[in-house]
Amino acid sequence: MLGEINGSLNMIGYGLAAIGPGVGIGLIFAAYISGVARQPEAQSRLQSIAILGFALAEALAIIGIALAFVLS
Repeated sequence: MLGEINGSLNMIGYGLAAIGPGVGIGLIFAAYISGVARQPEAQSRLQSIAILGFALAEALAIIGIALAFVLS
């Protein structure tokens, strides 16, 4: 057949699953910027919480890409 596509759908699934951590990271930093704009003296406390949230959300994306490669 012309136009036949061979390959794994794992990478397409990962691409769709990466939307979640991407949106999560955007929401984390949107809340951080909003919090610092409202209360600038709390920047150091909010920054550590934002970085922790970023690391946890990014870890989900890294686990997803690892599973996509392992299962393919």
